[in-house]
Parts: sequence; C-alpha cells; structure tokens
Amino acid sequence: MTAVGDIRGTLTDRRAVISLLRRLRSPEGQADPLPVWEEMRSLGDVVPAPWGGYFVTGFDACSQVLRGRNWLVPDFAWQERQPDPERWQAPATREMTRTLPRLNAPTHTCQRRALGNPFDRTTLQAMRPRIAALASGLLDDLGDRLRADGEADFVRTVAEQLPMRTVGEWLGIAPEHFPHILDFTHRQVYAQELLPTKSELAVSAQATLEMRAFFTELVRQRRAHPGNDVLTGWIHHWDARYPDDRAAADQVVYDLTMFITIASLETTAVLLTNAVWFLTQEPSRAAWLRRHPEHIDDAIEETLRYDPPVVVNSRIAADDTVLAGVPLAKDTTVHVLYGSAAHDPRRNERPHVFDILRNGSHLAFGGGAHYCLGAALARLEARELLGQVLERFPTLRPAAPPVYDTSRVVFRRVSSLKVTT
Repeated sequence: MTAVGDIRGTLTDRRAVISLLRRLRSPEGQADPLPVWEEMRSLGDVVPAPWGGYFVTGFDACSQVLRGRNWLVPDFAWQERQPDPERWQAPATREMTRTLPRLNAPTHTCQRRALGNPFDRTTLQAMRPRIAALASGLLDDLGDRLRADGEADFVRTVAEQLPMRTVGEWLGIAPEHFPHILDFTHRQVYAQELLPTKSELAVSAQATLEMRAFFTELVRQRRAHPGNDVLTGWIHHWDARYPDDRAAADQVVYDLTMFITIASLETTAVLLTNAVWFLTQEPSRAAWLRRHPEHIDDAIEETLRYDPPVVVNSRIAADDTVLAGVPLAKDTTVHVLYGSAAHDPRRNERPHVFDILRNGSHLAFGGGAHYCLGAALARLEARELLGQVLERFPTLRPAAPPVYDTSRVVFRRVSSLKVTT
C-alpha cells in the first residue's frame, strides 16, 4: 500500500506506462497523441501509474470519476495526510490549491454559489458584440502581417490575444498589463504538471510572485476606486460576507480573480488554435464549413473532442470504492485522461477521424461540481472567431504544422502556428 492506494499491475505494465508518458512529452507525441491514448487504453480502463495511483483511460470510467460525488480534488487536507507533505509546499502549488479547481465542499460550494453563473445566457449576449469586435480587430492585425510578411503566427497574433482581451475587459484590467499577464501565466502553469521538476517549480515560483503582486494590487486599486464591473461586485459580496475580516475577503477575491483570469487564457488559446489548424489543413473542410456556417458549433465540439486543451486531471477517492472493476482504497489518486476518453471507440466510432458532423461525446470541460466555469465563454469566443476567419480568409492555410510545448503534459500549449494565404 502506497500513499495513493493499492498499486496493482505487472512490472511490464508500469514500464509500458513510463514509455508512453515519455512519448507523450516528445515532439512526436505532442503533435499526435492519438497512438499514445490507444496504447494506454489497451492496458485497461484503470492503469497503475508508475509513482502510485492510477490513470483512467476509458470514457465511462473517466465520466464516472468527474461526475461522481465520491471523488474529491487533492485539496490541502489531502496533501497534509500524505507521508511526504513537503512535496506540496512549493509556493506555486499552494497558490493554486486555494483556487476553485482544488476546493472541495463546503468551501467550493460556498464560492461557486457566490459566483452564480458568471457567463449565463444574458451575460454572453451582452458580451457577444464586444467579442466580435475584438476578434475583428485581431484579424485586422493578422491580415496586416500576412500582407507585409507573407505569413503570420496565429497563436501570438490572435489565439492568445482574444481570451486575454475578453477576460481583461470583463474584469476591467488595463490593456497595457495584458502582455505581462500572458507571460507569467505561461510560466506559472508548470506547477500544475503531474511531476514538475525542481527547475520548473523554480520558474513557477517566480511567476507566482509576479502573479500575486499583480492581482493583489489590482484588488487594492479596485477597492479604492470601485467601478461598475465584476471585480467590484465580488469585493462588495465578500466584504458583506466577512464584515469583520477584510483580509479574508481580499484573499477570496484575489483567488477568484487570479484563477478566472489565468484559467481562461491557456485553454481557450489552444481551442482557438486547434480549431483553425484542423479546419485549414484541409481546404475542403474549411470550404464546406464556410458553406454551412450553421455547423460551426459542431466543429468546435469536434475540436474539443479530438484534441482537448486539458490532457489530464486528478481526483481522490473519498472512500473505498471500485472503478471499472478495480478496487481502490480511500485517498487513492486517479488521473483522468481526457484525450484517451474522447478517443475511446466504445463511445465515439472511428475516433481517429475528425468529423464535424460526428455529434460525439467529450469531457473537455470536466463534469459535476467542477465543470468548467468558463465553458460557455470559450465556446462563444471560438464561434465568433471561426465565423470571421472563414468569411475573411477563405484561402488561409498553415505554413507549417503547429509547434507544441513539450514540457507540458497536463495542459497542452501550442507555442506557434504559422499561417499564410
């Protein structure tokens, strides 16, 4: 029995998993993870991880974990029960453990109820014209670069900028801060990897200091100069909840503001880039969708299925349980593999085929209590951007395949996608 449960499986299986994980971090594995998912599923729906715990590969098992009430996230309480608690003491790790994805009930319930649905239908309808305008301006920039240089980097010019400007305006953040936020977000995320190295944790620690300084000052300034914005509303709400503890109110507001900002950047940028890559690498696919714009939403869902921005997420067994026939002890860690689940042929036939009309199933936004808060916003940004790309750039095509950050396993990041016309 290890710190994360009863580890089953042969030495051969564990060696196979190690090999697959190495392949996943390679340039080839990042560019095409489908063979890795297929081989991982061939080992079973629940596969022992080399360091303890399990990978969950099948769609139904992954869905059960994400939606089940008897699965928790690895919060501070769980970390403190581990025999090696110092592993969790890195500043960046502790910073993210306070955010919504790492909170369990009742704290998580309290914060989610306070937020309500920040991106409900009415809010999205109000945001839509501005998102369309932002997308239009960014595509103007793309067009200028294409005319000047013959090619342009879609990631830096458009995909990273649209979610940053959208959430930045929503929170009332001045545009001159956007490059700095993107920079420390890219560096801070290393702390959220499965097994970050010491050097990666050092990079994340520095990014965390910058992130903390920025958002602490943002909350302080907004408190001093309230506005008609979401952040001001959060300050009023948590001041009322903690009338005698300004520090506690500020901490919650900081955690929410920081998390919602950085969480909306990397994942949405990957969705936007992947969608353009999958549509433009085959001109006939983009041409068909241009003639049938009513299927843009279907193209977005198939993009999320085919290559989800989040590769893996972890959960903890709240009690002794059985998952896909495998007994798991309380506190056992399982790692849900989103891409493997979405390519499970038992759920999606011919999963290796990108099919806009598939109407398939995916878990890209999670499920249950921790379903992605910004899912509807990400879909709206993708819908507005793709519609304009198809209309304005009918001959857009990749100049080279996308370049992926091979240091990532948990969160995919497309570093570059050069496009031309």
